[in-house]
Amino acid sequence: MNRFVDIGALEDIPAQGARLVRTAQGCIAVFRTGDDRLFALDDRCPHKGGPLSEGIVHGDRVTCPLHNWVFDMNSGQAQGADSGAVRTYPVAVENGRILLDVADLMRRNAA
Repeated sequence: MNRFVDIGALEDIPAQGARLVRTAQGCIAVFRTGDDRLFALDDRCPHKGGPLSEGIVHGDRVTCPLHNWVFDMNSGQAQGADSGAVRTYPVAVENGRILLDVADLMRRNAA
């Protein structure tokens, strides 16, 4: 089940930047790459809780600002010698608006 919520305009996120979406279940970082792809991940690095939304976006990766862990934004998996992962969320663009699938958040809230 998809349940998409409009979270803003694509132009609200700079290329190679991020925006933070706060929810009752935690924060989600929404990233825009240099070629306008979007990714949504939990904002908390599993290593030391660093805010990924403040990290550096490079290609389809983001580097945590605290200890330089790198995450593949497609899968949420840590790269290199680091191990761990962050949850990913489906995200889309329609008519210039960013749509975030919150079905997983709703299921977590119901559990």
